[in-house]
Amino acid sequence: MNTGRRWKNRPAGSTWGDFGDTDQRGRVNLLTPERVRLGIAEAREGIAFCLSLPLDLPGGNVLNPRRHPPVLRPTLRNGRPNMNYRLDQDDPDLTDVINDDAVILHLQYSTQWDSLAHVGQLFDADADGVPEAVFYNGYRAGTDVVGPQDAADAGAVGNVPARSTSRALALGVENMAIACMQGRGVMIDLHAHLGRERVVVGYERLMRVLEADQVVVETGDMVCLHTGFAQMLVEMGGKPDGALLDRSCAVLDGRDQRLLQWITDSGLVSLIADNYAVEAHPATSQPGCCAALPLHEHCLFKLGVNLGEIWYLSDLAGWLRAHGRSRFLLTAPPLRLPGAVGSPATPVATV
Repeated sequence: MNTGRRWKNRPAGSTWGDFGDTDQRGRVNLLTPERVRLGIAEAREGIAFCLSLPLDLPGGNVLNPRRHPPVLRPTLRNGRPNMNYRLDQDDPDLTDVINDDAVILHLQYSTQWDSLAHVGQLFDADADGVPEAVFYNGYRAGTDVVGPQDAADAGAVGNVPARSTSRALALGVENMAIACMQGRGVMIDLHAHLGRERVVVGYERLMRVLEADQVVVETGDMVCLHTGFAQMLVEMGGKPDGALLDRSCAVLDGRDQRLLQWITDSGLVSLIADNYAVEAHPATSQPGCCAALPLHEHCLFKLGVNLGEIWYLSDLAGWLRAHGRSRFLLTAPPLRLPGAVGSPATPVATV
């Protein structure tokens, strides 16, 4: 047995160990050169679509009270704000005017990726009869994903000291950045069939949409779900109506075991949506001890499938439907920010 293995038990139906005992990429390992070439073959017209919202949307913190819009501030230069800074203030012979800024950025506020360090579970990985906090492939909370105990060392608003207090030493989002996250994207257009009605989509309804639109998902694909939610955020112009959003647009049923099995069997690399959490949140009720985010548990914790949330998919989905297509080249690396558990993205689809 490889001494790098951190677990004796692995979750039923998981991929732990399938890509190696020290693997941190999960199903991103399926983005092989062959799969990238299949994606490139879908770029027939040379038309590109930006799949990111402006990163100051949704606006406010209605969707998540812990996440706030980005804050832009100029850097300091010689004790003065470095915005429209005239160098002739320092040397009368210089003509340059300089701008240089910084940002306070909640990494999962807007269009973003979840790394495999984003959601773990209490699970008895070491077979001692006591569940411990672990993440994909048995990486441990407190050892491989570390953070502070004092609330004064958390949060990113107010007078925050310029020092880091948390870090994913394993499974961080930089693993996705190094892999480049480029390959074949596949669009599932739930909005075209369900409109803006709030529908919890399980396996049967999803299969009907795939059949109606002749959408085929294969191993190594990055699957996008268009619901219209991000378009609503755009229309709300930075002032989201939380009550309206809560009762709008399709979400996946993370409690549907057949749906979760389809995710497993399909071989998809990542699951992306233009809504807040991909799955219904809160999830449909279930008795007993269970995950609050069952689809996150299945994808991030068990399979090593990254989730993308709040992407802007409406323009791309409209073009694909108008042209009888569902596939495209997707290029979507996150920030190469070591230790982060999530990241903004500016994905690009090329058709």
